Amino acid sequence: MIIVTGATGALNGSTVDHLLDRVPAQEIAVVARDVTKAQRFAERGVAVRPGDYHEPDSLPAAFEGADQLLLVSSSDPASPAVPAHRAAIEAAVRVGVGRILYTSHQGAAPDSPFAPARDHFATEQILADSGVAWTSLRNGFYAHSLAWLLGQWQETGRITVPGDGPVSWTSREDEGEAAAVILTSGTAYDGPTTITASAAPTFEEIAMIASELTGRAIACEVIDPEAWVAARTAGGQPEFMVRFLLGMYQAAQQGFFAGTDPLLKTLIGREPATVRDALAGLMA
Repeated sequence: MIIVTGATGALNGSTVDHLLDRVPAQEIAVVARDVTKAQRFAERGVAVRPGDYHEPDSLPAAFEGADQLLLVSSSDPASPAVPAHRAAIEAAVRVGVGRILYTSHQGAAPDSPFAPARDHFATEQILADSGVAWTSLRNGFYAHSLAWLLGQWQETGRITVPGDGPVSWTSREDEGEAAAVILTSGTAYDGPTTITASAAPTFEEIAMIASELTGRAIACEVIDPEAWVAARTAGGQPEFMVRFLLGMYQAAQQGFFAGTDPLLKTLIGREPATVRDALAGLMA
């Protein structure tokens, strides 16, 4: 059986949708904190089990019988992720899960300025020490996040960032499909497995693409990080969240998101969606 956590979210929800195209619903179960939010899967014959990383006692029953378990990473910046991931991995080991797959991130490293990258690296170390076969899906930076990382560029004609560097912006839908292919391929993808789009444009290059799409000049301006933080907080964003996002730009500037890999194209059988596609979607 394939068991998937986080299926009420967009990433692993997409994976389950693609799994249903490949295997019978009876071979899939999803785990959700709020099972009512997984109703659409229940209606298709998928077993829905309650489970919450922050309630470890709920996890062994949720993971029971899994040949493969897809763990979504915790996404709450205000709550420590690694202890939650450890609880999930320990529960999986306890009930004898065959393989754990984990939605990690490209650039997972202990010295990244981007906090989730440090969490992903720490989680991969827990997986490596677990004694269970494991796969870490190192997804490219999710392209849908451009909606807030680019700021109000459509109104201002300017992309203002506190640091610039190449990023392999990758469609969450493509990554979800790739995970389904890996889960059903019968091929072992051991350890860190990079899944990215085919290119890694900088913010300056994104501004050029935006200019082509809009037919007007869109500039890219790199400003002092503290000035950027001040502008964002003055606009009403909580400072802790602004500084959380600042780490992303700094990691990009240092090259943590620069790499690309052809595996995604191979898995889904087509060219992955591009930044141009993402910007066109934002403009629609």
